[in-house]
Amino acid sequence: MVLDNLGDSLKQTFRKIAGLGTVDRQAVEVIVRDLQRSLLQADVDVSLVAELSSKIKKQILESKPPAGLTLKEYFIKTLYEEMVVFLGQEKGEMHLKPQKVLLAGLFGSGKTTTAGKLGRWFKVRGMSVGLVACDTHRPAAQEQLRQIGHKLEIPVYDEGKNPEYIAKNALKTAKEDILIFDSAGRDALDKELAKELENMGKVINPQEVLLVIPADIGQAARKQTEEFNKLVGITGVIVTKLDGTAKGGGALAASSASRSKVKFIGVGEKTEDLEAYDPQRFVSRLIGYGDLQGLLEKAKEVGVSEESAKKIVEGKFTLNEFMEQISAMQKMGPLTKIAEMIPGVSGMKIPKDMLDVQQEKMKMWKHIMNSMTPAEKDDPEIIKHSRILRIARGSGTREQYVREILKYYKQVQKFMKIAKGGKGLKRGPLARMVRQMGLKLDGE
Repeated sequence: MVLDNLGDSLKQTFRKIAGLGTVDRQAVEVIVRDLQRSLLQADVDVSLVAELSSKIKKQILESKPPAGLTLKEYFIKTLYEEMVVFLGQEKGEMHLKPQKVLLAGLFGSGKTTTAGKLGRWFKVRGMSVGLVACDTHRPAAQEQLRQIGHKLEIPVYDEGKNPEYIAKNALKTAKEDILIFDSAGRDALDKELAKELENMGKVINPQEVLLVIPADIGQAARKQTEEFNKLVGITGVIVTKLDGTAKGGGALAASSASRSKVKFIGVGEKTEDLEAYDPQRFVSRLIGYGDLQGLLEKAKEVGVSEESAKKIVEGKFTLNEFMEQISAMQKMGPLTKIAEMIPGVSGMKIPKDMLDVQQEKMKMWKHIMNSMTPAEKDDPEIIKHSRILRIARGSGTREQYVREILKYYKQVQKFMKIAKGGKGLKRGPLARMVRQMGLKLDGE
């Protein structure tokens, strides 16, 4: 999960508020201290944490809750909203129109990989895309981009001896809607890099100049974004490698503090592991409230119907539909990532073996399902010992594997029923407060 440690600690903080008997100064101080500890461990700048703490305490202790909200609900709503502002406030939108995008950043930030991810992002949304290999500083960069382009079936333009000529040639010959220009990086933002970027900016005249920074630089992201912005006028930020570091909270907060909008976050190594950044939805996932809209968008990207995605969210797993649903979920990425987007499920502790179903096991389960009768698929409760024996023989597998698929199915059903039927966000006292945040609940 993205920002695992920060997410876990924030969930605990929100649960602690929900369990408060009274909201007084002492209770607020305790909660704010918990929040401070969580953010500092995520490498967020001390001064930013102090500023956030002061704002939260002042709002809760010195103002009255809006009509219809208890003080406890107001506390949760305030904490949620301030975290959204803290991590960016507004989503950094990318328009689906013909444009030129220049990627900038230091050496090792992940620009070349990100160029491919961004190309795919535009392509699955119906835009024609071209990649331009302007990084002549790193020997393997152009070959890496060619391989990425080949895999994604996106043309790569690389003719020319230096970045400016490569860019000019691409501008003359490319016919695609979107051109993404990969640029060279250095170990530091020196005069040579600044001059190269400045010249490329004049040649390309890009609509977007996106700074690519790795999440593991933490709070140092603020200085980088400010320096690059002064020199080349960045229009947004892409934070990469967010899945592999505890410092990601620091990078996001620092980018926001520099008044640079984070437009995308990299959440894995695959080309599909790039997400448009929406602070409201991001914080919702962090605190365990899910991201239903994000789930439906991800489903659409990989060709899973909205109806099928909604069945996943609603827990409508009949055994007859079981394999279809699990296969659909796997197309959308690792099940651990899908689970964090499902309202109700995202805040639960789910056994790892329940989410990690390997492809070989899926194939075997399909053979087992094919050996079941329509009645058994519709009502798995009728599958007792004699039927298990028959299904195992018919599928060429063992009894233990038939019992395994039945156990797995029941586990998933159980967790979905808990998420759907529990008080939590659905019918509990915090439901209307969550709606006031603008978040969608299950079934809405």
